[in-house]
Amino acid sequence: MNHALPPLAWPLGLAGLIPFAAGALAVALGWDWAAFPLAAYGATILAFLGAVHWGLALAAPDQAAGERLAWGVVPSLWAWVALLLPLPVALPVLGAGILATAGLETVAARRGLVSGAWLRLRWVLSLGAAGSLFVAASRAAS
Repeated sequence: MNHALPPLAWPLGLAGLIPFAAGALAVALGWDWAAFPLAAYGATILAFLGAVHWGLALAAPDQAAGERLAWGVVPSLWAWVALLLPLPVALPVLGAGILATAGLETVAARRGLVSGAWLRLRWVLSLGAAGSLFVAASRAAS
């Protein structure tokens, strides 16, 4: 699968990094109240990343639908568990979850289940999101 992305995918995806960057900056500046909104946004995005796979499974049910449905559920459960943890732990757990889903999509791309264009966008956004969560976690832990 190597479909082109819709024209708005990159600008909207990059705009989705604004709350990550702003939250990490706020936490780094000592605004501790910003850690929970950042974690909540991270959990929301992680759940969204799982939902992408439900959409793919519904669009092409003959192509590894069972795996895709499972990939769709795990990120939201991971996000929920992360929100039950103390913030200094939740933030890196969410960052790791975002990177783990990108890793699984890399494997899926090799099997032709997601497009290379999606994977490139996904890694840029995942590194930005996870990096922000890790930066905030390092400050929240101190």
